[in-house]
Amino acid sequence: MTVTLDQPLELPCGATLKNRLGKSAMSETRGTTDNRVTAKLTRLYRAWARGGTGLSVTGNVMIDRRALGEPCNVVLEDRRDMDRLKAWARAGAGIIRAMLDTYLNELDAALPSLLGEGGAQVAALTRHRLLDKPHGDLPRWHDAVTALPPGPAPCRLDRDRVTIGEPGAVDPEVLDAALRGLMPWRKGPFEFFGTHIDTEWRSDWKWQRVAPHLSDLRGRRVLDVGCGSGYHGWRMAGAGAAQVLGIDPTVLFLMQYLAVKRFTPETPFWFAPLRMEELPAGLAAFDTVFSMGVLYHRRSPLDHLLELRDALRPGGELVLETLVVEGDERAVLMPEGRYAAMRNVFFLPSTEHLAVWLRRCGFDRVRCVDECVTTVDEQRATDWMRFQSLPDFLDPDDPTRSREGYPAPRRAVMIARKA
Repeated sequence: MTVTLDQPLELPCGATLKNRLGKSAMSETRGTTDNRVTAKLTRLYRAWARGGTGLSVTGNVMIDRRALGEPCNVVLEDRRDMDRLKAWARAGAGIIRAMLDTYLNELDAALPSLLGEGGAQVAALTRHRLLDKPHGDLPRWHDAVTALPPGPAPCRLDRDRVTIGEPGAVDPEVLDAALRGLMPWRKGPFEFFGTHIDTEWRSDWKWQRVAPHLSDLRGRRVLDVGCGSGYHGWRMAGAGAAQVLGIDPTVLFLMQYLAVKRFTPETPFWFAPLRMEELPAGLAAFDTVFSMGVLYHRRSPLDHLLELRDALRPGGELVLETLVVEGDERAVLMPEGRYAAMRNVFFLPSTEHLAVWLRRCGFDRVRCVDECVTTVDEQRATDWMRFQSLPDFLDPDDPTRSREGYPAPRRAVMIARKA
């Protein structure tokens, strides 16, 4: 097989370089004589970043000025130069900043029509989270997204597999390497140019259980709380929603969303890396709000329900999917420690008890439209998510129990109207 310098390179650690060009560590000696960062050093790294190398290794940054490699090395012994050091780091990540600026500018343009005056608050918090305090893996994920073929491409958002492009249109090995740079893939499935991403969750099964009971999404403004990779958001857009906003604080999920958005930039689905409690209060902006797989992670589930209610316009529809237990209106489980290996699970009510919560929080027309035990066919490890999954979290001798002895995961879908 012919290998060219522009092809991605997967490293043994799992990281994927977007090409096979690299800059090794160099002692640039561009600091001051008293070992501080200079504008010359910042400009140099900005130029290297714009050059598009797959790997750039920084030069010497000493931690003790008594042990210099050469004169004019930069020394980091205290916090006096933190602003200069941050500027240097941002310059080295210039290409990442350019990609994020494109996404952020598009989000900025969309937020006023979605959130009104609250859009500025969301935009500022998103920029702070991504640019001022970026995730350490962001360069690796960025390289994976930019190694994907350029868009746009034909997309089918109304299929069980969200489908991008046509099989055979791109080099499958290059595509596979880029997509694996965004592992683990938890929510899906997706298909990119014929490459099937078999995600941990068969999120299409959940959509099949939910979709028949929804008010028609055509023309509606929709909020998807805890949207993960964006799979359900794409399905909502495919069902005709006029605008979809997904929120989830996990930056990897944002990058997986951008991998799809690259090919369908005109689809009115936007993603903000936020938690529900970080949205402005009292929005009353959305016709439909989805919260699927979030409530049991909240220490105060009633506060979450009130936040969801505040986001809805009067008469708007809530779609709530969460873990439940069997029982009457008094039944609720609070695990003493972990539940199915998860640390952050707090309350699992019965559906009847959950209906009481919803009515107390200002909803009416409350109904349970689906309740079922989660199976090991719906949630499992795959080649695209190689960590432990549901089969590892159940009692090996009794799959009706979690390994802690609680009832195995059971999920219900509730639909209610803001009164």
